[in-house]
Amino acid sequence: MNDEALWATVLGQEAAISLLRAALAAPVHAFLFVGPPGAGRAEAARAFAGALFAGNGSDGEPDVEVAARHRRLAAAGQHPDLVRVEPDGRSLLVADTERITTEGWRSPVEARRKVIVVDRFDTAEPEAAASLLKTIEEPPATTTFVLLAEEVPTEHVTIASRCFRVDFPPLADEVVAAAMVAEGMDADRAAVLAEAAAGSIERARLLAEDPALHGRRNAWNSVPSRLDGSGAAVAVIVEELRAMIDGAQAPLVARHADEIAVVAEREEAFGSRGSGRSELVGRQKREMRRLRDDELRFGLATLSRVYRDSALAASEADLPVESAVDATARITSATGDLVRNPNETLLLQALFLDLPTA
Repeated sequence: MNDEALWATVLGQEAAISLLRAALAAPVHAFLFVGPPGAGRAEAARAFAGALFAGNGSDGEPDVEVAARHRRLAAAGQHPDLVRVEPDGRSLLVADTERITTEGWRSPVEARRKVIVVDRFDTAEPEAAASLLKTIEEPPATTTFVLLAEEVPTEHVTIASRCFRVDFPPLADEVVAAAMVAEGMDADRAAVLAEAAAGSIERARLLAEDPALHGRRNAWNSVPSRLDGSGAAVAVIVEELRAMIDGAQAPLVARHADEIAVVAEREEAFGSRGSGRSELVGRQKREMRRLRDDELRFGLATLSRVYRDSALAASEADLPVESAVDATARITSATGDLVRNPNETLLLQALFLDLPTA
């Protein structure tokens, strides 16, 4: 794999790639990649690691074949000097930062550098953040840290200030659609998936396996016309939507079952020690929680669009503009509440009781 092919694995993030390629001339000890899941942070971390391993920085270029191997293994996430640390639960704990410190002080295996990617850095608990700060402030000479975060909480600003920050905004719908077309999908369907994916190529690929997407989209579109101000109507609508979200988990459940089957085969052949089952199960739980959040965000965005379109129509037969604007504001507020992991049923019921019929 050559250098251009390596960076081509990062889709639609030209500004970020430009910054990272420039940083290779004199790489600092810690980088912070900020953006939503599916926007290319993980791919960029692997590409940047591959470029470092290949000697595209100040260390000079190694043998061409060796450099190509470094890039190929890093892009696939299989390089022995590329270490990914991700918390098992909702938060990055002290035990995780202890592993980061230990890995950081280990010598590289094949390359002249080691890259440690810390996923969900923004979830670090106070003690873990303090431990991570100390590690980053006194880094081993051969180690580069890459922290991945959706955002930088106020309590983690100090750590962020020690890093070179690179932002990864959500991918444009056109980028996601083009990627899906390149993978063999019909252009019209790719456009629909891109809109539902909210800037995440990972979610677009998952939705591609979901034949019920159009049904869920239509269900959210119909909500305003079904509201009549009664709690009974709201209860029925919410129950139907939650059942659809449950059904949306099917492709991910199937994928998880395949992953578990692979681990089971490995355990049968070599024993359970070091099989990675606990890490896999933890990741799968996080992916399932993220899917439900993504489905709710998709649904609420669809719902908001109905009211926005009604406001833009602005005819006498439509919902008054003021009511439509107020409805979109309430939906935006409910979407923001998702970060607090609310009860889905109560969140939707409270919102729908406040929304007008459209």
